[in-house]
Amino acid sequence: MSNPETLQVTTPSDREIRMTRVFDAPRRLVFKAYNEPELLKRWLLGPPGWEMVVCDVALKVGDRYRYEWRNTSGKQFGTGGVCREFAPPERVVCTEMMDGYPSESLVTTVLTEEGGKTTLTTTMLYESKEVRDMVLKTGMERGVAASYDRLAELLPTMEKNTIQS
Repeated sequence: MSNPETLQVTTPSDREIRMTRVFDAPRRLVFKAYNEPELLKRWLLGPPGWEMVVCDVALKVGDRYRYEWRNTSGKQFGTGGVCREFAPPERVVCTEMMDGYPSESLVTTVLTEEGGKTTLTTTMLYESKEVRDMVLKTGMERGVAASYDRLAELLPTMEKNTIQS
């Protein structure tokens, strides 16, 4: 990756989407921001105009999670699933069923740290190429990029709060 501030989206196979971004923060903070409801509600919002109205997280294997968002015009959208693997602070694997989608996906999130920077890689495995392509056509990467930009702004404030406490 040439620019650590940029979300990289690739399709490593006919059924996968991989998103990668580097954050200028230690892995423990990125993992914390990914798994604490009050922090998630501050950054995992997609494009401007959306708020997270339901944030039930999965913190161990077998837990169910549910996230729901609402925009300023009242439109609501959600996703949820079951945690299959939970290995803090490096890896989380969950199923995901998005409202309105035809099938479940498997989402693997891996965090690696080098030199105080964390690479966050999320790979989504879909039932078929057709479902993967349908997801790509939604333009979801714009919402993910906006969310990750918010996360990048939040992380330095978390570090300051951690040092002070």
